[in-house]
Amino acid sequence: MTIQRFDTGPRMSQVVVHGNTVYLAGVVANKAKGESVTKQTQEILSIIDGHLAKAGTDKSKLLSTNIYITDMKNFAEMNAAWDAWVSPGNTPARATVEAKLAAPEYLVEIMVTAAK
Repeated sequence: MTIQRFDTGPRMSQVVVHGNTVYLAGVVANKAKGESVTKQTQEILSIIDGHLAKAGTDKSKLLSTNIYITDMKNFAEMNAAWDAWVSPGNTPARATVEAKLAAPEYLVEIMVTAAK
């Protein structure tokens, strides 16, 4: 099977497609960096939509999601943005973990795997 890579840099690719599986790197909010968890989550989900479209799929085909959040006190706020976005009836397997992210301005990072 061939491997396709999109938005590839020296350290990583933002999107990797192998067969009918699409892997996204962890996505953070660059425009909303330092803003609320809601705004960061909404930007991240919009970026994910764009990456999935490049790979020929969409959020209705999500298989799994890993969400990293810097403080679990923001769990409900992040979930509100997630719930407004996720495809009803097509929710992926999901884990949410409290973690320190690459910069203190980042409050949320989301990584997904999807089918084509």
